[in-house]
Amino acid sequence: MQDYQGWADERFGAVADAFSRNFAEFPELGAAVTVFEGGHKVVELWGGTADERTGRAWTRDTLVPVFSCAKAGVALAAHLLAQRGRLDLDAPVARYWPEFARHGKQEITTRMILGHRAGIPALDAVLSFEEIAAWEPVIRAIEAQPPLWEPGSTYEYHGHVFGFAVGEVVRRITGLTPGAFLRAELPGLPFHLGLPAEELPHLARLVEAEGRRPMPGPEHLLTRIVTMNGALVFPGLDAPHGWNDPALHAIELPGAGAVASATGLAGLFAAAVTGLKDDGPNGGEALLDPATVTDLTRELSSGAGYLGFDLGARWGSGVLLDSPAFRPLLGARSFGNDGAGGQFAFGDDEFGIGFGYVANRMIGHGDARANRLIEAVRTCLS
Repeated sequence: MQDYQGWADERFGAVADAFSRNFAEFPELGAAVTVFEGGHKVVELWGGTADERTGRAWTRDTLVPVFSCAKAGVALAAHLLAQRGRLDLDAPVARYWPEFARHGKQEITTRMILGHRAGIPALDAVLSFEEIAAWEPVIRAIEAQPPLWEPGSTYEYHGHVFGFAVGEVVRRITGLTPGAFLRAELPGLPFHLGLPAEELPHLARLVEAEGRRPMPGPEHLLTRIVTMNGALVFPGLDAPHGWNDPALHAIELPGAGAVASATGLAGLFAAAVTGLKDDGPNGGEALLDPATVTDLTRELSSGAGYLGFDLGARWGSGVLLDSPAFRPLLGARSFGNDGAGGQFAFGDDEFGIGFGYVANRMIGHGDARANRLIEAVRTCLS
């Protein structure tokens, strides 16, 4: 039974089949998937409900909070600057941001932050939502933060600090926050770090699936990482400044606050690895050259980190890599990012693929929806 709209090239019919099965076999509410091959769109499917309260249907333009898929945009900005000779990822951050060097951080490089190895996954400072929205107070708190471990010696997910720290490097070099930088590089792409008010009517409303694991207590490092010491809530969908609050999406939260459509996510990665051939920026050429893709897909972190967790993920420079035990992709040149609600996007320059999946029902760890769609893409390519 077809319970979606849109289209798929006949070569990618298996993706449409898998998308339909997700609605039948998971508690899917609303969702979308887009695939580019060689810079051309070959799949654009959507279905279900964008807002459970009103029954508003999902449309081609529906946007979703995609959480840490934000890191894809920040990483792309950093690697573009490195490719253009404006940023040395292996130089101390202090070369570009002198105040960062305080309290034992003088040897930390941008690549250490991209690989979650810098030792600053959370901040000691307790900031308000308004201070986080203002950007500068977070930057001052990062400057004052001593590392939790010898930088480079181990890793732990840097959550929100990732986006602000790498984003400030981008800002020091270009004068633009990462959101503004990406808007300049990819005008019109439905991928937002800071959602414009005029886009609010397209925003889907998140709901939680039953059985999600609760967060540990407020003093646990994981909770501090995810909530910025309680200033943000998680999942806290309907709380003030929660993930259904337009006030949260309006600010630039570059580590975990992106809002995008499936086409926006897929388009971000397609622009990186092949260029967008149909009405795309940069003359339809890939933003990243092969040497840059080789650099960003070099493994930096895997196995058990500082907190002792090992989910099977492998990290390159700001991106998730092909991880058979966690997120199987297409191969050694695949790189992507996931979001807490189950959203996922990746690119691969060997196969010429840009992929994006979004949904508004948050399932949590063990969510297989995106994996099944990626497996379908793999089947189509083979």
